[in-house]
Amino acid sequence: MAARRRPLWAWATGVFRRSMQARVVAASMVLSTLALVGVLGYMSASVGQNLFETRRDDALVEAVQARNQMQQIFNDAVTQNLTSGEVDALQDTALNAIDGIISSRSTTEYAMLRSDAQDETVLSMNDVQSQAFDAALLTQGMRTAVADASDAPFYQSVRIESANGTEPGLVVGTTVDVPLTGQYELYLLTSLQSTQETLDFMQLTMVIGGLVLIALIGLISWMVARLIVGPVQTAAESSARIAAGELDVRIPVRGDDEMAKLGRSFNDMADSISRQINELATLSTVQQRFVSDVSHELRTPLTTIRLAGDVLHDRRASFDPVSSRTVELLHTQIERFEQLLADLLELSRFDAGAAQLEVEPTNLVRLAEREIEAVEPLAAEHGIELRLIAPGGHFEAEVDPRRIRRILQNLLGNAIDHGEGKPVEVIVDSSTDAAAIAVRDHGVGMSAEEASRVFDRFWRADPSRQRRTGGTGLGLSISRDDAALHGGWIDVWSAPGEGTQFRLTLPRAGARVVASPIDLAPDDTQPLVLPVAMPPEPATTTAEQLHSSPIALVDPTVELGTEEVER
Repeated sequence: MAARRRPLWAWATGVFRRSMQARVVAASMVLSTLALVGVLGYMSASVGQNLFETRRDDALVEAVQARNQMQQIFNDAVTQNLTSGEVDALQDTALNAIDGIISSRSTTEYAMLRSDAQDETVLSMNDVQSQAFDAALLTQGMRTAVADASDAPFYQSVRIESANGTEPGLVVGTTVDVPLTGQYELYLLTSLQSTQETLDFMQLTMVIGGLVLIALIGLISWMVARLIVGPVQTAAESSARIAAGELDVRIPVRGDDEMAKLGRSFNDMADSISRQINELATLSTVQQRFVSDVSHELRTPLTTIRLAGDVLHDRRASFDPVSSRTVELLHTQIERFEQLLADLLELSRFDAGAAQLEVEPTNLVRLAEREIEAVEPLAAEHGIELRLIAPGGHFEAEVDPRRIRRILQNLLGNAIDHGEGKPVEVIVDSSTDAAAIAVRDHGVGMSAEEASRVFDRFWRADPSRQRRTGGTGLGLSISRDDAALHGGWIDVWSAPGEGTQFRLTLPRAGARVVASPIDLAPDDTQPLVLPVAMPPEPATTTAEQLHSSPIALVDPTVELGTEEVER
């Protein structure tokens, strides 16, 4: 099936959104178009009005001159003893006078009509008009205004029918007193087609010139934007490459203008960042090597001290009470020192990128059960009940059992230390894509600020609080690195007085983890609990066998503690 073509407007919107150069050019052309439309519109209206007024004034002047000449001709006819019996001669005089006057002017058509509002006279001359003059063009209002005025001319804009359609025109009316016959209205019709053609040509010229000007403005804007945006784009691309690790990328610099100064400043900044990164990398390598070397060098004297301490610890019963207590403290601190060295060595492997996984198919429920059994004596000493909750199937995963056990040991030790004697629950669940283990206690809990720092190295919320598991402050940091090494993560939910829940999420073989099968915020309403003491493990454990294990409903309601917590 052919791919659907992207709509043009969507493509244009995408270009406009992504390209500052396109926005600059578009804005320049839009603003220029609006400005030109305003200017050219004003110029067109002004020129058109001026042309009309000029042509109107000429028509009014011609009408007055024609009226005066007509009046003079009729007055001369009276002095030549024109009598009432010679009306036909008067008519001929009027026709000859109009033809002579009109032929010398720009007026195209004419009409000489007898006024309606006048006294009866002895003689009455017929109306005189050119063949193409349409009397329907004259409105009654204009005829009344012309008849009432003695000298002032009146004009009216009209549309003239012609072979090519309609043309704009102007009709001007005035009055002539014809001796012996009375008052007549003289109308001269002038076509404004030539004026309209001049205006149309001017408007077309302005439109073409405006379009060319807009195109030139767009081209200039594009060139200017290119000069400005080009170096910015180069800087952005160089920044992205530097961020990707190409520390030797630099911007080519030409000239001494502002953009060249920007390029030099950018290159100086890149040089400084590259030097600092190299220095930090070198310092980090030195620190990692120092921690690793020190840890290895301390193992030999520590082994000697441990052997001597064990000898003293085995004979502590023969010592006086003070010495016996001192030997016990020495033994405890030696064990803590050994654990600290082991943690430092593990951290140095993570920092150096040398940590390796030894994965194998592992049943997470069985693994959790063994770790619960291992810490049961410590939990019993605190009066804490350990519960294993496994609500679903898919419990087997490809993991490094040693690292997962270390994570569980650390989480269980923290939960026992801060559980305030309330039950601790270990939840194991999985889906087709991921497996998860959560450890939930109902102890003092942590604030949001404390929870955000709980995975920091050597950080504790309350360093003065007594710990029974001998933690070094590195366990959760190592647990986070172990989870990341598996391609998963470990996160925490906690609330003061409500306890804490750590959740470890791991990908199943060949799967990509999108979501954890266990909710981070715990749901304490009627959990399904598998007994800690499970039947002997068969040669092959299946999900169906796990589902068939006996279950019991346990009331999870416990009294919540309010003390501060350390992690």
